[in-house]
Amino acid sequence: MSEEYGATFVTLVDEEDGTETELELLDTLEYEGQTFAAFYVEDEDPEEEGIVILREVNGEDQYESLEDDELLETVYELFMQRIQEDEEDDAE
Repeated sequence: MSEEYGATFVTLVDEEDGTETELELLDTLEYEGQTFAAFYVEDEDPEEEGIVILREVNGEDQYESLEDDELLETVYELFMQRIQEDEEDDAE
């Protein structure tokens, strides 16, 4: 993902309780005709920090979690491969 313009942040709102969570968009990828986004979640509790993968729905700015664990694992591995490739390219 191009970092030419700086970080992109997305605020997710929980439909049940209205809780807002700010996520930093790390990368997006296409897989089997669907768009997936990897976000970094920063939290006051370090155990709650990490990467979240969501599927884009209805075009831009709407995301849903993945219920299929196998799909989640596959997409996670694709993102990790891209990150590793980017790190290798940066090292050259």
